Amino acid sequence: MKRQTFLKGAIAAMALAAVPLAAAAQDTIKIGEINHYKRLAAFAGPYKQGIELALEEINGGGGVLGKPMEFIFRDDQGEPGEAIKIAEELVTREGVVMVTGTILSHVGLAISSHAAEKGYVYLAAEPLADAITWASGNKYTFRLRASTFMQAAMLAEQAAASGAKTYATIAPNYAYGKDAVAAFKENLLALQPDAEFVAEQWPALFKIDAGAEVQAIERAKPDAIYNVTFGPDLAKFVREGTDRGLFDGRTVLGLLSGEPEYLDPLGDEAPEGWIVTGYPWYDIQDGPGKTFVDAYQARWDDYPRIGSLVGYMTVQSIAAALEKAGSTETEAIRDAFEDLSLDTPMGPITFRALDHQATAGAYVGTTALQDGKGVMVDWEYKAGADYIPDDEYVKNLRPEGQ
Repeated sequence: MKRQTFLKGAIAAMALAAVPLAAAAQDTIKIGEINHYKRLAAFAGPYKQGIELALEEINGGGGVLGKPMEFIFRDDQGEPGEAIKIAEELVTREGVVMVTGTILSHVGLAISSHAAEKGYVYLAAEPLADAITWASGNKYTFRLRASTFMQAAMLAEQAAASGAKTYATIAPNYAYGKDAVAAFKENLLALQPDAEFVAEQWPALFKIDAGAEVQAIERAKPDAIYNVTFGPDLAKFVREGTDRGLFDGRTVLGLLSGEPEYLDPLGDEAPEGWIVTGYPWYDIQDGPGKTFVDAYQARWDDYPRIGSLVGYMTVQSIAAALEKAGSTETEAIRDAFEDLSLDTPMGPITFRALDHQATAGAYVGTTALQDGKGVMVDWEYKAGADYIPDDEYVKNLRPEGQ
């Protein structure tokens, strides 16, 4: 009898002890964050710090809907299958109210498809492939960054003004790279119908044979080169191309090539005179962009990368959607994201109801060497809304009813 009494008492005590833990769990709004933290650490590390800065600011101001926001970070190793498995666990076991993240487009497309199937909101923070909001778009997926089409259109505008007639392209052979080349061609030919593409190179992602690629492009003798490689592939391409004189006397356009994540590691080998999209954080002197730069440097004793900015804006976007929804229910969040407007370090942006694409823009400038490292000069911020095609164009690409 004494043993039974003891066990009943112990069980009751454990039940009582569990109440505060359960209550505490319900007192935060959980967001699932899936990314390639080990595989693409140069981007994902600053991205996470941007998220953490925004969380500290928002939670320090009272949180969202009267509760703190909590991000649950998971590493998918850059594998679509692993990302889907993690998303399933986050939604069914961790109680997240939505999912965000991913850098690589093929992983983002996998999570987007899973979100549509299972019915949860996914904010594609970074993946740029046009299919995410167009051909494979669905009612539960939204995208924050300027899409591949938008950034390619910005560079096509610069290319058309350069006087170049013949072009070679080099891009990684997966969703993002294919979309980037297709979008550049479409936009350039609309501006310059007599432009000719004389070579296309498609190295496998992060497996580039830079010497062979450079030789193939040189044989085509283009006036201009459109480069979509990034990360270690970009470094190898720049080194081989510089050594062999590939870039001499040619217009070179680089999608993402001006982003600190990819430009800074090149050091004094950074190319000069390339027309690029990127992030000239060091030259932003006022407004919300400067406020963000200062806050980031004060918090982390480091300078921001484009990933830092994207991470920060991701939290801002989710917080704004939750406040507009007034709820953590999936359909309320989904409805709130449509035509959601908010202020960011890039200025005001809106998530369009038509295709769930945000109107965040991009910085376009020219690379130069300063103090032994690459920077962007003569840059301009291009508003995303100015480079999104018209509604009829988008409707023809997006699945009906999505």
